[in-house]
Amino acid sequence: TGFFGCFGSDVDAIDYYKSEIEKIGKEEAEEHKKVMKDPKSIMPAAFVSFRSRWGAAVAAQTQQTSNPTVWLTEWAPEPRDVYWNNLSIPFVSLTVRRLIIGVAFFFLNFFYVIPIAFVQTLANLEGIEKALPFLEPFIETPSIKSFIQGFLPGLALKIFLILLPTILMFMSQFEGLVSQSSLERRTASKYFIFLFFNVFLGSIVTGSALEQLNTYLHQSANDIPRVIGVAIPMKATFFITYVMVDGWTGVALEVLRLRAFIMFHLKNFFLVKTEKDREEAMDPGSICLYWSEPRIQLYFLLGLVYAVVTPLLLPFILVFFALAYVVYRHQIINVYNQRYESGAQFWPNVHLRIITALIVSQLLLLGLLSTKGLEEATPALLVLPVLTIWFHKYCKHRYEPAFVRNPLQEVMRKDTLERARERNFDLKAYLADAYLHPVFKSNEVDKFYVADDPGAVEVIVPTKRRSRRITPVQSEDGGSDRLSVMESVQER
Repeated sequence: TGFFGCFGSDVDAIDYYKSEIEKIGKEEAEEHKKVMKDPKSIMPAAFVSFRSRWGAAVAAQTQQTSNPTVWLTEWAPEPRDVYWNNLSIPFVSLTVRRLIIGVAFFFLNFFYVIPIAFVQTLANLEGIEKALPFLEPFIETPSIKSFIQGFLPGLALKIFLILLPTILMFMSQFEGLVSQSSLERRTASKYFIFLFFNVFLGSIVTGSALEQLNTYLHQSANDIPRVIGVAIPMKATFFITYVMVDGWTGVALEVLRLRAFIMFHLKNFFLVKTEKDREEAMDPGSICLYWSEPRIQLYFLLGLVYAVVTPLLLPFILVFFALAYVVYRHQIINVYNQRYESGAQFWPNVHLRIITALIVSQLLLLGLLSTKGLEEATPALLVLPVLTIWFHKYCKHRYEPAFVRNPLQEVMRKDTLERARERNFDLKAYLADAYLHPVFKSNEVDKFYVADDPGAVEVIVPTKRRSRRITPVQSEDGGSDRLSVMESVQER
């Protein structure tokens, strides 16, 4: 009973741990009561549940008071999607936080060009021989020369981008977003912007960091598409290498899941003591959309840009998309767990980035044609960006409301069907602890098994049912959570 079991009296292990569990349970109950009575623990946000979807839709999609700063309502994320750490942030400070993160992201995006440009400069034979002359005999070796010319630029860029998604996710969390899905959407947007400016444009405009800066400072804004258009064909080889190093290798690593494999064996060797520990160690987690989706759209952008300039890049892009479709489809269906359901709110952001890729490819095509003496084709091609922007505006005004609003006709139909088919369903009992903080929930799965009889053996019946820890509560028709996004409103 002493320090690490080295000192103190000898006691029965079962009795000792029973008493420890009881003591911890009492301390936990006292702490719960203290928090519930503490006025400082009250959050400036609340979840309001309604008896009907129609009432929730009216409350969420209308302004409640004439003063817009007094009572703000918006759709609440589903219970699994709530990011509880940010609910306690006052609404006034959210604007300040987003301003701080906006400035920080700008400087991160700007200063990240320096190491990437430096690596791009050294990742060629002339740059390395100029910076390190004593390595010239070693570099001229055929095998080393082929490696530097073929894989070093893409590999160096991949290394510099390893920690970036984690940094961007931390920045999104600091902004104060209250759901996991909104955190991933915001992080994916930041990551795509970073990849566009630093990987795409930063790699096309070759040279040292000072040479790139000098080019942009001494060129007018009208000449930037022409300058980039000249450099695009020369970087086709680099992007082919980058697609193989980052894209093909990334898909292969997704199949192997080496990181998860190593982490499981480390946890299994050092931490696993019970079957519950083993189940947690084997949890595959969920797919990181904020990391994988922007990379896929970067390859889509490369395919659009080089489809006319250097079609040789297209087979590598097509092979990546074919492999990614097969692998990620298998992983999403059979491996990863679904942490939340956001109602397809990711798609408007994806659509915006696709339109952005189309416009960028069209503008760079104009710049390339202007360098080939085909200025007469420019007026005809100027119609393409205009039509693309018009199409985006049309889709945004026509279809985006379907992703952010819930039609009253649809919610009334669902309410009528539910009252007719499930008359005995007690919605109030279901909502009693749906949006209760996880600390205050009584999770039966997490309770310890303590046998009354020391000689008793716990009987575990093998089933094919998934773990209760990761399986959401389902409705009778086999759908997702009965408590959908449309049945709760978050007021701030």
